[in-house]
Amino acid sequence: MGMLNSARRPNANEFAKQLALDLSAHYPPSLDQSPQKRVSVNRMTRILEDTFSRAESFKNEQQLGWFGKARLGNSFRWALKELGYSDPFIEMATEGLIVFITRNAKDKTATPPSP
Repeated sequence: MGMLNSARRPNANEFAKQLALDLSAHYPPSLDQSPQKRVSVNRMTRILEDTFSRAESFKNEQQLGWFGKARLGNSFRWALKELGYSDPFIEMATEGLIVFITRNAKDKTATPPSP
């Protein structure tokens, strides 16, 4: 029975590839590779947060465990690489994705400590 359930579930690898493609529509690899053209920090933050939120929704809907989260992160990393992003961007985006999908519900609502 477990095999049938997994066959009907959306594939984490395919979702990660689509997530990377969607990211490339808002922030093309050519912008990442061009030293003359830079995207504002605010715009980049919004693009990445949207991407990470979609990944978190997928994780919750599919009830991904640690292996599913790892697969999602690795597939996302390789999809970005195939699209032609720079290694620093790939590392930053993948790390952000992993942090976003592995944080606990209580971490999301906790207020940061005052300085």
